[in-house]
Amino acid sequence: MGIKKFKPTTNGRRGMSVNTYEEVTTSTPYKPLTVKLNKHAGRNNTGRLTIRHQGGWHAKKYRLVDFYQVDKKGIEARVETIEYDPYRSAFIALVCYKDGERRYVIAHKNMTVGDVIVTDEKTPLESGNRMLISNIPTGLQVYNVELIVGQGASSVRSAGAYATIVSQEGEYTQVKLPSGEVRLVHKSCYATLGQVSNPDHNQVVIGKAGRSRWMGKRPTVRGKAMNPVDHPHGGGEGRSPIGMKAPKTPWGKPALGAKTRSRKKTTSKWILKTRKGKLMV
Repeated sequence: MGIKKFKPTTNGRRGMSVNTYEEVTTSTPYKPLTVKLNKHAGRNNTGRLTIRHQGGWHAKKYRLVDFYQVDKKGIEARVETIEYDPYRSAFIALVCYKDGERRYVIAHKNMTVGDVIVTDEKTPLESGNRMLISNIPTGLQVYNVELIVGQGASSVRSAGAYATIVSQEGEYTQVKLPSGEVRLVHKSCYATLGQVSNPDHNQVVIGKAGRSRWMGKRPTVRGKAMNPVDHPHGGGEGRSPIGMKAPKTPWGKPALGAKTRSRKKTTSKWILKTRKGKLMV
């Protein structure tokens, strides 16, 4: 785990930093678990641009990561490699089960080659083991949290992330997510013990525009730098303020701080406390 900083030999190098990838043990993925994803460059099936600022990334293959693992209940798996995944911020691990099948899983912070992990209703309290959330003691860190029974892990999967078990009451477990939100999770859901790998990911400084283009990010132009015909913030002489009570999107909808969550969302009833600390009734 570490960050390498460059000397300012050029404008692009000034302030730039990269991950040292000390934990990664191989640069070649396991071919049977990789697939090619077609590039869309932010366009829909008619070819029209529907998501801005996408396109032109480096060629890469998607790794088929197992977020379910419950079908391998009770079968031990040994970690063979720790690998870089170009489609996510966390590192992944190739594990080999005792029955000979290999799968990719999200690696935890301290995972090394040779570690043994297991998924079951109740397992030893060691990082990497996956178990029913009802059997995890309060105060422990978890990741790969399943929010809907049988769906597989859908939350707490990015680099360095972890959730905390707050309490075990009744039919549900209270889980504090990385955002600070406290949510009720059914006790039949599964979670993995530990913290996601690569916690230094947020310390990386991109440094130059070309590096963003490699990642598929095209330039973002400020609305106030445009003409009035192109953006609500556009126009004015020189460097002008936006000139309105609140910022807007190019389509005139409120931006920067406006609530975007639908009031009709059925999952709102599982939220005990919002990420801003507001208690839900």
